[in-house]
Amino acid sequence: MSNVTKVLIANRGEIAVRIIRACRELGIPTVAVYSEADRNAMHVRNADEAYLIGAPPARESYLKIDTIIDVARKSGADAIHPGYGFLAEREDFAQACADSGITFIGPKPSSIAAMGDKAVARATVTKAGVLIVPGTEGEGGLSDDEIIAVAPQIGFPLLIKATAGGGGKGMREVFNPEDLPNALASARREAESAFGDGNVYLEKLVTGARHIEIQIMADTQGNVIYLGERECSIQRRHQKLLEEAPSPFVDDDEDLRKRMGDVACKAAAAVGYINAGTIEFLVDKEKNFYFLEMNTRLQVEHPVTELVTGMDIVKEQIRIARGRKLSREQHEIKLNGWAIECRVNAEDPYNNFMPSTGTVSASILPSGPGVRVDTCVYSGYTIPRYYDSMISKVICWGETRGEAILRMRRALEEYKIVGVKTNIPFHQNLLDSHRFMAGQFDTRFLEERFHIGEESPKHPDIAAILATLVAHHQTQHAAQIVQRGARDTSNWKWVGRYERMHR
Repeated sequence: MSNVTKVLIANRGEIAVRIIRACRELGIPTVAVYSEADRNAMHVRNADEAYLIGAPPARESYLKIDTIIDVARKSGADAIHPGYGFLAEREDFAQACADSGITFIGPKPSSIAAMGDKAVARATVTKAGVLIVPGTEGEGGLSDDEIIAVAPQIGFPLLIKATAGGGGKGMREVFNPEDLPNALASARREAESAFGDGNVYLEKLVTGARHIEIQIMADTQGNVIYLGERECSIQRRHQKLLEEAPSPFVDDDEDLRKRMGDVACKAAAAVGYINAGTIEFLVDKEKNFYFLEMNTRLQVEHPVTELVTGMDIVKEQIRIARGRKLSREQHEIKLNGWAIECRVNAEDPYNNFMPSTGTVSASILPSGPGVRVDTCVYSGYTIPRYYDSMISKVICWGETRGEAILRMRRALEEYKIVGVKTNIPFHQNLLDSHRFMAGQFDTRFLEERFHIGEESPKHPDIAAILATLVAHHQTQHAAQIVQRGARDTSNWKWVGRYERMHR
């Protein structure tokens, strides 16, 4: 059984805060790492310890394996959670943890190598009898000349994809053969910058399809379960913006859900997978589904699955890393209600979604029944320009899809951020779309059938009043002195004792 008594979070932003919260509920001390741009970040403030690891660019900080392992040793952390992005799907990082006697809260290096490399994953699941989207079948990296030569056999339009990573990075759509060389060069540069690996592969671009994924969990005893599906078709440039669970396309089709879930578990078992993972499928109009890729990590959109299943996926990851059996069996997984997640990015939806950086002068989060916000932003926080533009996720639950949509509308109306532009207006327009409300969309919906409209008139006076009210509230709060509880420093020990007594 592995030791997980102190966790280093090898990440930043809202996911680092999310993992710290899960560890805190389990009574596990946490260690944060940060770049010079993240000195005042929320995850640094919330962790029990924090260590500077380098300059702002990710290559000089969050992608430095040796430095992060060294910090784990110095701090006494016996486990590392990679979150998502950065080093989360790097088998060399998982192997470095194993070589240093540190528990990697994620899959084995061999599983990451087999499924994290998208080209190898396709070959692996094909051998297991899983249908895949047509594309380059070879394992390992292909040269530009080899890719150009094989492209006509697959047929245009094509999709270039980075073999090591996701999140829309290193992806390019190609509709004509003459555009392929430049697209390859561009995709390789972006993949190298984001993941430190410039390898790419080709995939047939399936039109009119849905992007639906299955969350799986697997323990060290060989148990593999799936937690239902997530609808992830609302994408812009292959970057997901809104997700929901269950999928309105699958919804009451229990047979399709079970078949996709069984295939996902079969694909995971084919590589001896352990911990949390996601199998992504393309589903056509006739409900035929094809394996797309496997993400060997926690997903950005995991909260929607948590809300409809009642399972805390991050806590379950830690439980599995400790060598324990899954807390639930497949027959115990029931989908309750509906959940929708909106990714709130610091970008201008009225200016081609250009990133918006600066200092947040006010941040008022929505709350109330069925509303959850995972964020890394607070009033006074300066958003750096070096990383992904996502600053928070608003997740709403309802007994029905209609109720979840209504709650999300209300939550977005309550959400106030002053100082930077956000894509909240985009989400508000999307939720008002009749096609979205009817569940009639695919992966091309945003590009082909959705228009955000004109920007509403600005009201600087309202923004100024809001900022003044927030500043006044903070001043009043600072004037209050709160007595610390007598057992404030040891409450987690009491919770730990309680948990041990009830295991």
